[in-house]
Amino acid sequence: MEDTQSVATLMDSTTSKIQQLQKAFAELESHRAVTLNLKWKQLEEHFHGLEKSLKRRFTELEDQEKEFETKIVQSKKILENRQAAVISSEKASLESLQEKRDAAVSAITIAMEKHTKSNCMEPAGATPEVRGESPMFDAKSLDYIPLENTEDTMKPFKNGVVEVKCYPDLVKLCQDMDSEGLHKFISDNRKNLAAVREEIPSALRTAVDPACLVLDSLKGFYPSEVSISDAKKDANLLGLRRTCIMLMECLSILLTTLELDSVSSLISASVKGRAKAIAEEWKPKLDELDIDANNGNSLEAHAFLQLLATFGINSNFNQEDLYKLIPMVSRRRQTADLCRSLGLSERMPGVIDVLVNNGRHIDAVNLAFAFELTDKFSPVSLLKILLEWSKQSIFTCQSGNAPPTTAQNDVNEKQLTALKAVIKCIEDHKLEAQYPVDPLQNRIHQLEKEKADKKRATEVAKPQPKRPRANCVGNGARATNVASDKNFYASRMTVGIHSTYMTDHMLTLDQLTPTFRHSLVLPTTFLPDMATSSEMVTTIRQLTCTNR
Repeated sequence: MEDTQSVATLMDSTTSKIQQLQKAFAELESHRAVTLNLKWKQLEEHFHGLEKSLKRRFTELEDQEKEFETKIVQSKKILENRQAAVISSEKASLESLQEKRDAAVSAITIAMEKHTKSNCMEPAGATPEVRGESPMFDAKSLDYIPLENTEDTMKPFKNGVVEVKCYPDLVKLCQDMDSEGLHKFISDNRKNLAAVREEIPSALRTAVDPACLVLDSLKGFYPSEVSISDAKKDANLLGLRRTCIMLMECLSILLTTLELDSVSSLISASVKGRAKAIAEEWKPKLDELDIDANNGNSLEAHAFLQLLATFGINSNFNQEDLYKLIPMVSRRRQTADLCRSLGLSERMPGVIDVLVNNGRHIDAVNLAFAFELTDKFSPVSLLKILLEWSKQSIFTCQSGNAPPTTAQNDVNEKQLTALKAVIKCIEDHKLEAQYPVDPLQNRIHQLEKEKADKKRATEVAKPQPKRPRANCVGNGARATNVASDKNFYASRMTVGIHSTYMTDHMLTLDQLTPTFRHSLVLPTTFLPDMATSSEMVTTIRQLTCTNR
């Protein structure tokens, strides 16, 4: 600042110095016979030009200095906000750890008290030493202590120590902006997905640019080498898509914990532009959705809507198109929150009407409760209508080409599915007082009993496997008069004689006419009528030679 002031003072003194120079030049001119006015004007213009140039550059430097100071102030504010956020996060973590520690200490104290009471109730002579036990309580007994308040926040006790869930690798991946590693980590920890999900928002906070990290993770959602139909059969791709949706949801959770200024800096215009480009690429693919969309369980439609909600770009798309996508995700648990984020709450009555017309009454009831529309859409009435539809579907099944038994089985399966879904919906929304479940349970037992009885009857009616034919010749191939052409005997007359008839009449080969004997395939029931095995062999050879 001192240098700037000195430069400004020198620049202000240039005018006075130019005037002094003019006076000196005038005195010099007075001593000369020839006038110097023309030369002085040139010098004066030169000096004024230098003065203007210096002032312009000085003004530019001052503006740059002010801009730099403004940026410094803004940077300080951002650093202070981040520092405050880190401090609050650390404070929250410390409080959480303290709560877990207090809960663990309380549980141990309760266990010790119970152990002490149990020891006090033992007979006088039955001391721990006499029973062969250690005088201190066994730490393994803590495994059987029910922890009501700490069940969701800590793992079971192991040797008296509480294990707190922590994934430092997750934080490291976010700090490194490694989207592929993040996908692999989540895939490797599928068994502990609930615990991982809880820590993802905090881990994303440590990333340099959480929004860009989440956008990078969406790259493989629509692989170019996999078609829409094949994608439904690829378990790895389905897992990747669920992970993409979860990361976008976790980013939304992180944004709700930040201040408005931090959110605007995190979701900048460039980030929104990139998210919009991805959404425009995804939108045409929604026209190719299959039965999952018709059942309200479409991952593709869910991911598209979640992308719009997370990055706040829903205003760039037609609201009518978004409204039509809601029935495609009506079975997803996040549907209500998505609709609120996208500003579609007022359109919910229309969505519920669409679901009812398509026979998806359970989804309609869930949305009616979520948006407090139960006065307009009675949950009990919707559930009863669903059960009536499942009963009346027998006429639709019987009108086709399917056998009556198959049609009836299909109807019973539909009724069972509908009954179980209705009972679960009643229990979820506490509707037992309005719609008792006991008659529904009885109907389920009846249908399951009918199903089991039909299964047993079908198993009994199945043809038993044929027993191998007895052969007195041994294990060799049975000699027959069958020609190489299997159609040879199609034009001949074949005779089937029941074994009981043979037993009653005791027919022998000598009693048959030659012509009839030629066309006869020797039954095994004839064999016991022959006197000896040699006679049987001779007769078979005669028949074979005659046919040849």
